[in-house]
Parts: sequence; structure tokens; C-alpha cells
Amino acid sequence: MNHHHHSLPCLFLFYLILFISQDFPTLSHRFSPPLHNLTLYGDAYFRDRTISLTRQQPCFPSATTPPSNPSSSGIGRALYVYPIKFSEPSTNTTASFSCRFSFSIIASPSCPFGDGFAFLITSNADSFVFSNGFLGLPNPHDSFIAVEFDTRFDPGHGDINDNHVGIDVNSVFSVSSVDALSKGFDLKSGREMMAWIEYSDVLKLIRVWVGYSRVKPTSPILATQIDLSGKVKEYMHVGFSASNAAASVGGSALHIVERWKFTTFASHSDAIQEEDSEEEEEEVSRNPIRPKGFGFRVSVVGFKIPFWSLLPGLAAIVVLVGFIVFSLIVGKKKITEEGADTGLTRMPGRLSLAEIKSATLGFNENTIVGQGASATVYRGSIPSIGSVAVKRFDREHWPQCNRNPFTTEFTTMTGYLRHKNLVQFQGWCSEGTETALVFEYLPNGSLSEFLHKKPSSDPSEEFIVLSWKQRVNIILGVASALTYLHEECERQIIHRDVKTCNIMLDSEFNAKLGDFGLAEIYEHNALLSGRAATLPAGTMGYLAPEYVYTGVPSEKTDVYSFGVVVLEVCTGRMAVGNDGTGLVDFMWNLWETGKFLTGADIMLKEDFDAEEMERVLMVGMVCTHADCEKRPKVKEAVRIIRGEAPLPVLPAKKPLLRIRSAIEAEEMIADDLVGEDLPWMTPKSNFS
Repeated sequence: MNHHHHSLPCLFLFYLILFISQDFPTLSHRFSPPLHNLTLYGDAYFRDRTISLTRQQPCFPSATTPPSNPSSSGIGRALYVYPIKFSEPSTNTTASFSCRFSFSIIASPSCPFGDGFAFLITSNADSFVFSNGFLGLPNPHDSFIAVEFDTRFDPGHGDINDNHVGIDVNSVFSVSSVDALSKGFDLKSGREMMAWIEYSDVLKLIRVWVGYSRVKPTSPILATQIDLSGKVKEYMHVGFSASNAAASVGGSALHIVERWKFTTFASHSDAIQEEDSEEEEEEVSRNPIRPKGFGFRVSVVGFKIPFWSLLPGLAAIVVLVGFIVFSLIVGKKKITEEGADTGLTRMPGRLSLAEIKSATLGFNENTIVGQGASATVYRGSIPSIGSVAVKRFDREHWPQCNRNPFTTEFTTMTGYLRHKNLVQFQGWCSEGTETALVFEYLPNGSLSEFLHKKPSSDPSEEFIVLSWKQRVNIILGVASALTYLHEECERQIIHRDVKTCNIMLDSEFNAKLGDFGLAEIYEHNALLSGRAATLPAGTMGYLAPEYVYTGVPSEKTDVYSFGVVVLEVCTGRMAVGNDGTGLVDFMWNLWETGKFLTGADIMLKEDFDAEEMERVLMVGMVCTHADCEKRPKVKEAVRIIRGEAPLPVLPAKKPLLRIRSAIEAEEMIADDLVGEDLPWMTPKSNFS
């Protein structure tokens, strides 16, 4: 999406306010909060350009040996000085919020770790549970939400271990938690880490990400469905809380927070802006003690102002209004043109569960058109949209796949995808225990059905064989979609599950790539070294060998899957045959024996251009090359298919797999926060 049309009026308004403030100094003043916009409690103290929530203290193994500093509570808290609005009673709406911060936990020498710390939202800034640590959380009768980074195992509080991340709501017992070590992060390592916390009131969902670098990981380590409506007061305090262990068990650590940004959003917009604008970063670099979220305020101080002195400002306002109107007209026209070009005809919106059930006849089994591991697809009709495919998610499967496929696909589809060769997203539903995504209905189903369906003995049943021309057009359509995902959309998207059953065909047999439940999103300049290794996801037969080995997805892993699809379309064979033979191995055997063209689908009855068939088959082979560096980009493969580039050079024998060395693999995670000199960031609220 092009943001320039919206940013220009805002930039113009910014300079207008500057103009007014300079010409009429009695009408405006700059709001300059104190250097530290935080209130510290207990043991918390400013430590250079950071805040330590606790203090190191001598270990005392039992209650009979008192601490050397009896005035120390072992508990510290740092809260933003002003309360933030979280709910609007008149409209019964709740704010969404986004938070990110860097932290480290450093143990005292020869001492066990303390309890840990928590990001805290509380209705009572002065409420503590002083008696037994509890991360310094409020009393149970107060409203609070906390994301805890716990370093002490206390089975009495339901802890899963001494190195976990949990979400607490009005209780020290976590509603959901995850083992940090199992996700590749050690809270006790002493390293500086980044955390991102987001709550969407639309989805009723809290998500937590943790990483060793500034680049936000694509997948959260913890995602939990929670409705905060009624659990937050109108105004809440935000900040951090920590504690060293209770006196009976000892423990000492510094819980340090260095950088922090917090923002609330109106529920109806539910938008999360993850990165700061260049203008904002530049302003902070010029004035590092001025927190973000505060700007100029214009106020009338109560005395009369000569009318002639207002003329320059009024003229500027007239120009501004005209400029905004012009920008909106041009922007709307451009968006309309872009929508027509990419095939997007309507903006997706939230649908009620009643609408979804009505469309699918109450999720009637007779309307099922597809079944997957985590979702069932129903055909239906919604009056405001037309024929739709409703993807209903099975929550019971989510723990098994270690992710929330609804959230992954929803985030991907709503945030970035606008292309004619992608299945068009029409809306979503998240109500109670039901979650569903709504897509355009494509009458010809999946490509897999046409390639692998066998003729029926019933003469009345129609059997369609895709022509060679249709197959080439399908391959080019999938290639166009992948080129868009990899190089042209706002962020690079790795699909991770490109296969023929995820390629849908419209009424004219044009290809549309769908199912983004496994997709990963990266910044275009993100290096592979910043991508976390995970268990490989996808379908056997389509997985690139280096991805199976390292668990790190890339553009080239999608290219491999695309190559398998190309071979599948040309040969009519499945990626893995019933006898367990892989299609790639089968084609390499034909290549080595000089019988390459005999692999063409017999259903085509040789009704194809042999030279073009050979060219497309060779593209499939080079895209599935064992060495990922030898694979072309998808757009380069398209040039070969169209005869605009020379044929690829294939080795006489199937190439062997080349894997990175162990040293290279160990260097794939880098901590690029070292040496940063960022200012304190303070809360900002757009919720009212």
C-alpha cells in the first residue's frame, strides 16, 4: 500500500503548527516532560541510561540469616508517570496496545536468580504483594495484566520451570506460559534481549515475541486468546515490576530495562505501527531527552488578538484544507486503480458468527469442499459478498503445530497481499471459540484435483484434462504470485507451503495461490542470519533439502517448492508417488538416461510443443537444484519459460546436497543491539 498520499497532509500540518508557533508565540507552548518520565518504587533505581528494577544483594539461604540491608524489600517497580486510558465506558470499548523493550537479567555472583520481572499494566500503582516476591505484582483484588519473564520455579504458583514467559490476568497464576529455552531463548543468559507485546481487541488476542536482535521475529513465542474487556479500568498505569526471591529462599539479580516504547490504539482501527517514522527518529536524535509521543500544543490564553495578525495563519489553513482534499481525491483514485490491477474488489471486514453460520448452513457437512490439518473449508454465500469459501479453524490442533494458524494467515492476508494471482481475502470472524477466514470461492477447486484425478467409469461424470497452454498459464500465474510475495509487496513473504493443492483455479483456469497458514514475513533487507531456525513446516516432497536440515526458510526454499509444482504440472505425477519415489529423483533419473521428454504427462497425448516442454521441465529441474545458490529467482525462471533467457545448465548427474558448516550455523543468530544509543521511549496513546 502506498502511504505517501496520507503522510503528505500530516507533514504539511506539522509544518503549519510550527509556522503558527513561531509567528504567534503567545498562542502555543512546547510540552517538555521531565527527563525521566517514570516513577520508581521500592528497589528500582536509574542506572546510567537504563533502569534496574532490583538491586544485587548478598545471598541469604534461610530465614534465620537476615539480609544485610533490611530496608530493601527485594521488589522494584518503574511505572510511567501518567495513567493511560484503556477503556471508554460510554461506548464499552477497550484499547488495543503495542509494546516493545530491551532487557537483561544479570545474576549476582554465586547467587541463585531472583523471581524475574514483568511488563505490567495495573489499576493501582501503589499496590504490591510484598510478602513473598511474586515479581512485585499487585494484590489480587486489583485489576492488572502482566507478561512475566520468570526465572524461579515455584510449582505452588503453577510455574512450568525456572525459565519461562507467561501471561497473568488479575492473578499470579499464569493463564498461559511457554518454556523460553524450548523457543531458543535463555532468560538467564545475561544477554540483552528484545521483547514485543501486542494485544488486539478485535481478535481478543495477546501475542509475545522475544529475540536477540532489533528485528522482530515472524512468529510469537506465546499467543493467547484473552478478552480484556471488563478486566481493565478506564485508566491504567503501565511499566515494569520485578522482585528478587522471598527471604526464605534467597536469590539476587539485576533486572534491567533499557529501551521502551508503548502505544495504545482505538479498537476500531486496531492498527499497530511497529516502526517509528523517519521524521520521529530524526527528531529524537536532535533532542534525546524529549520523549516520543509528545509534540506541540496550541492553546488560547484568554486575551484578545488583533484580527489582522491571524490572517497568515488563516491563509495557511485554507491552503492546507485544499491540499488535503486534493490528496484524498488523488489517493482514492490511485487506490481504485491499484485494486483493479491487482484484482482486489473490496476491503475485507469483520463478519459475525451468525453470518458465517448462515452462509454455510450451520457448518453443514454437505458444504465441505476441503479438509486440512488445522481447518475445514466450507462453500457458502454471503449476500454482501457472493459465493465464498469459509475456512473454519480447529483450535484443538494449534498446540500440535506450535502456532496459531488463524492469526498467522489473518496477519499476512490483511497486512500485505493484493495480487490477482492470490486467493482474495474477503473477511474474518473471531467470536467466542470460533475463528474463521472468508475467501473468494473458486469454482474449479485446486490444481491437484485436475492433475491427479483419474477418469471415472461413470460416462456421465465430466472429466477435464488441462491443456498444455492452460498448464503453462498456470505456472506463470503461480510465478507471478511468488515474485510479488518475494520482491514486490511491502515486506518479503515466504509462503513455505507452495504445492498444487494450495493453488486454486478460477472459472477460466487462472491460478491463485492460497493458504498462508505457514507464511513467514521478513523485512526486505533482513539477512538469513537474523531468521530463527524452527522445525521445518510444509509437505514432504515439496521441502527444500537445506530447509529440512537447518529449519531456516528463505526465498530459495519457496523456489524449490515452485520447481516441484512445475514438474508436477508437466508430468501429471505427484510430488511423492504411491511407491514413495520422489518426483525430483524420478526426473533426474530420466535426465541421466537421456529420456527426459518421456516424463511428460501421458494425458496430454503429446499435444504440446516439445521444445517448450523441455524448456519448462528444465526450469523445474534447476529450481529443485540441491544447491540453493544454483536456483534462480522466480522471475528469472519466468524469463526462461518464455524463451527470453538461455536454458539453464544442468549437471549430467544429480547434484549432491551442500550444507552450511557448523560454525556458519552457530553464527546465524546475531545480537545487533550492542553499541546502540537509543533514548528512553515513553507511552503514547491514540485511544479516546
